[in-house]
Amino acid sequence: MDIKKQFTPQDKSRVRLEITIGQQDVSDFYHGILQKYAKTIQIPGFRKGKVPEKILEQKYGDAIKHDAEGDLINEAIEKAVETADKYEKPLAYSQAELDGTPVFEPGKDFSFAVVYDVFPKVEFKKLEGFEIEVPEASVKDEDMNRELEAIRERNGLVADKEDGAPAENNDIATITYFETDDGENEIENSRRDGFVLTIGKSLDAYKLDEAVIGMKKGETKVVEKTYPEDYEFQGLAGQTKKFKITLDALKKNELPALDDELAQDVSEKYKTLDDLKADIRRNLQLTLENKISMMKTNSLLEKIIEANDFDLPESMVNVEMEARWRNLADRFRTDTSKLEKLMAATGSDKNTTFSNWRPETEKLLKSRVIVETLIQDRDISVTPEDVDAEIKKIAEKAGVSEEEAKKHYADPRSKEYLIDDIKEQRLYDQLLEKCTVKKGKEMSLEELLGDK
Repeated sequence: MDIKKQFTPQDKSRVRLEITIGQQDVSDFYHGILQKYAKTIQIPGFRKGKVPEKILEQKYGDAIKHDAEGDLINEAIEKAVETADKYEKPLAYSQAELDGTPVFEPGKDFSFAVVYDVFPKVEFKKLEGFEIEVPEASVKDEDMNRELEAIRERNGLVADKEDGAPAENNDIATITYFETDDGENEIENSRRDGFVLTIGKSLDAYKLDEAVIGMKKGETKVVEKTYPEDYEFQGLAGQTKKFKITLDALKKNELPALDDELAQDVSEKYKTLDDLKADIRRNLQLTLENKISMMKTNSLLEKIIEANDFDLPESMVNVEMEARWRNLADRFRTDTSKLEKLMAATGSDKNTTFSNWRPETEKLLKSRVIVETLIQDRDISVTPEDVDAEIKKIAEKAGVSEEEAKKHYADPRSKEYLIDDIKEQRLYDQLLEKCTVKKGKEMSLEELLGDK
């Protein structure tokens, strides 16, 4: 098929593609559709596959022309973008939209135009001379103690608390609750049966674990909670709600002693408690270094975005937020339709959530676009030797053997992720060489990791 095509950039990373197909190709394509119909349609008085084209056109002309037009448009678009670059090709999740109403007539030239989203093109104005500030932090004894306490809790023995014992911090409670109106009547779709939480460490939006403290198994009570204006769950911010809570079951976590036996229970690679402590300190130090590195690169990317702003295609933003919505449903162990009902019960909805997510989502996507573009522009590549050297470095930092680390990256997908990470780090190193990195305020590791 011989076509004439013209790509015209539009606002918000969109392209208008105009295509013209010559009359001979249009006729040939149309007759091909007619032949396809002739092989499948049965008309009284004619053998199957022997229906004359004129009879088919008389009986099904409009339907045949409609099919031919749609198939011809799709085929022409595919051919037009075969050799196009990524700034002209439609994104995989972008639906091309007809621009105008084309007129299809067999035996005549056929012209049409479509508009679709493409990969954003960034015109870099500034990539050097940024000032970046990162906090100072170190691994301290309190960080070690916190990790050791978490290990004790993970290795504790869960047992029922004695009848009549009050609920306390760190107890594991199973509750039934629902939201009530002022008359203590149950509000529809707000009931949760058999909801399990650890008091003082619950991640539920309503923060009901605070209300459970002091309750006894089998007890029911009504509580009123007022959420601050800056509450992390926007659908509840500034609201006051009443809940009826029943404590169905109460368990406690009996913690083991902090000794060599506990270390051996955690892993056979530990012989003593000191072995475990050394590994914890190494892991915390690695976590600290990774966090500082991430903060440095995030700050760098934010400054690059500010200096070289560009538009994202709407389809790219929507796909990212839909993926995040599905992940949120997975976290709540439900599906997306039930998640919408759950959000409605908190006074929020999907559209409001997407609106709240949008600034962060756009920043993340713009960072990805910048990194991908610069890696390609600078032709940053990775050799097998580079991969082996990185695996050796990872093994040393993690305190494992090189063979152990190689097993982890034996999977092709894991290896591909590692290669991408190496490329990104090389890009960041190149960019940071041209920037000034300052030490900021001193923070605790807990503050740095966002746990406080």
